[in-house]
Amino acid sequence: MSPQRNGGAGAEAELPAYAGHYRLESCLGSGGMGVVHLARSTSGMRLAVKVVHAEFARDPEFRGRFRQEVAAARRVSGAFTAPVVDADPEAERPWMATSFIPGPTLSDQVKRKGPMAPEQLRRLMAGLAEALRDIHRVGVVHRDLKPSNVLLAEDGPKVIDFGISRPKDSELRTETGKLIGTPPFMAPEQFRRPREVGPAADIFALGSVMVHASTGRGPFDSDSPYVVAYQVVHDEPDLTGVPAGLAPLVLRCLAKEPADRPTPDELMRELRSVAASYDTQAFIPAQRTGEDGPAPESAPESAPGPASQAGPEAAPEAAPGPAPEAASESGSVSSSRLRSAGRRRGRGRTTALAAGGLGLALAGVLTAVWLPGGNDQAPGGGDRPSLTAAAGGTWTARPAVGGEGMPHCAYGAGKVLCARPGVVFALSPDDGGLLWRRSVGTSSTSGPPAVSGGLVQPYTDGGSRLAGLAPATGEQVWQRRLPAGTTVRYAGGTALLAGADGTLTGVDGATGATRWRGAVPGRGAAAFVAFPGEPVAWATRTSADGTSTRVTAVDPETGRVRGDVRLRGWLKPFAARDGSVFFLAVDSAYGAEEIVRYTPATGATKRVGLPSVLDGAHATVHGNVVYVLATGGSLDAVDMASGRHLWHLETSVSRGSVPVVQGGRVYFTASDGRLLAVDAHEGRLVGQTPARLGANSARVMSTPPAPVPAGDRVLAAAPDGTVFAVDGRKPSDWGAAR
Repeated sequence: MSPQRNGGAGAEAELPAYAGHYRLESCLGSGGMGVVHLARSTSGMRLAVKVVHAEFARDPEFRGRFRQEVAAARRVSGAFTAPVVDADPEAERPWMATSFIPGPTLSDQVKRKGPMAPEQLRRLMAGLAEALRDIHRVGVVHRDLKPSNVLLAEDGPKVIDFGISRPKDSELRTETGKLIGTPPFMAPEQFRRPREVGPAADIFALGSVMVHASTGRGPFDSDSPYVVAYQVVHDEPDLTGVPAGLAPLVLRCLAKEPADRPTPDELMRELRSVAASYDTQAFIPAQRTGEDGPAPESAPESAPGPASQAGPEAAPEAAPGPAPEAASESGSVSSSRLRSAGRRRGRGRTTALAAGGLGLALAGVLTAVWLPGGNDQAPGGGDRPSLTAAAGGTWTARPAVGGEGMPHCAYGAGKVLCARPGVVFALSPDDGGLLWRRSVGTSSTSGPPAVSGGLVQPYTDGGSRLAGLAPATGEQVWQRRLPAGTTVRYAGGTALLAGADGTLTGVDGATGATRWRGAVPGRGAAAFVAFPGEPVAWATRTSADGTSTRVTAVDPETGRVRGDVRLRGWLKPFAARDGSVFFLAVDSAYGAEEIVRYTPATGATKRVGLPSVLDGAHATVHGNVVYVLATGGSLDAVDMASGRHLWHLETSVSRGSVPVVQGGRVYFTASDGRLLAVDAHEGRLVGQTPARLGANSARVMSTPPAPVPAGDRVLAAAPDGTVFAVDGRKPSDWGAAR
């Protein structure tokens, strides 16, 4: 949802300067009950603040409903909603502040881009089912689930606006005969028996939302709300255009009687079977190629600011500044390169191939399964299974170390270092043998362990602590407490701790001691990224309107600012090499439009437009060529020297990892556990491993972990907990065992 500046006397009247301690900056949207503003806390944190219209603030019944909305939103705060940060329902103008979630509403997405592709619909339905499961578990019925109340965030859909939700045991009553809801998305019982509405009404609304996402219209379509109400109660829904694999499930959601509709858990079980129709084997349509004209080198967009001291070196150790949220930026991008919705790629293609051979080992690969161990000690000789490495050093392992989901692995200190929620472990790169494992206080994992200062760093997601582990044994060498939620990035031998107020602390990876404290120019929290082998870390802050990004280079050894520049557009850094940093320029819906290369030494910026706007894009650079993998499996190669689009390939990967390039091949993993190899010069698929779906295959997955090249081998992981190594020289042999 893009911020919009207010204008006119009426708008100013609706835009007070503050709600509580939160400064209101711009209007995100307005509804019948209030206005939602983009706001900032005292520390600079971005929030969405809903302020009630003045006319309703004087209505005792409405105040009661608003109190109920605040209570309901607080009860359901979690992974699938916008968590409540603060609220004052008793203020002269009642307000509620929630975390700001960048991303468009489903309503805006469909208007702008048209109906979603089948695999996107399945992920949407699974995410909404999970959201309703959590909402219903705490005893709340939403009662107004509709496309404008679904935010499409990077990590899945979020359900917002509990303005007319009601606890199942609520005694609050509205005026006799008043219907509350949006007719095209209301269940029959909301018209017939509004006081008896239960969780099944939200399932009916989910079905209507899915029809809208599939077709751009509802299952009951009329310009008159009265006609729609009649159709909802008496007529059969129109499912024309809903994918065949989802239509039966959507039809069950739209059953007239609440008892005939599935529960959220039943929906997720059904979607797990539907998932076998997608995300399995490769489907490569006729390939398209195209070229963009060369993009000339441009003059500097602004000169880097002078180097400044970020803070004193070797200051005494103390707790860093306030803990930030996960770094995120928002806004709208004004660009002449916006394409029509029909030209967008990254939406994936439906695959009709069944998931055959799931769980089979690779050809010539030994499968090693460890029995559970009860401690965190390095296994002795008697505890380690007898393993025989296959030709080329390939192996497949599924260590019973705990946690769930795809392990996130890296190669460091001569070992394969992996993480799952609650555990880190090390494997032998020669045969996959378990070297050690250690329990850690992590509830989620979005990256592998890092090696910094010669020690294994397990807390790469931040959280409440840092620690350094001995690479040989996994024994803890040091530990340091952090405020919960602190953002952590590793650059060489330094851990960078970013505070929400813009403060930055450098911690020695070898000892856990503070090296320096300082601050990055600008207000509020910045997003930090560091790239292996690069001498600086990068901080980015995007303006509220999304038209520019401030880019700051920080020396991780000293905290000194090495450069500070503002560049045009909403920029996301993805790589740095040979003295330049590379960005994807994205729009307000995270669609990538351009590749941007900025060279601090000269101040030169080069921009190369992508052949179309790519959703959910991940990129890497090798030499002068950037490879971009988008949601839906489109893979593009762009030459930054000539500005030419080299090739385009369609794959069946609905959601892929960051691509990795080595030995003339582009490698990436899929959310179903496949590892794919593409010829980097020709854009041709040359190999893929079998899929390995886990027990939670219906769960909407975020970005899968990237594969890890290690010599002639490529290491990867799968949702069932498997870690495997294959011969990167012979990708055509990867799928020989079926």
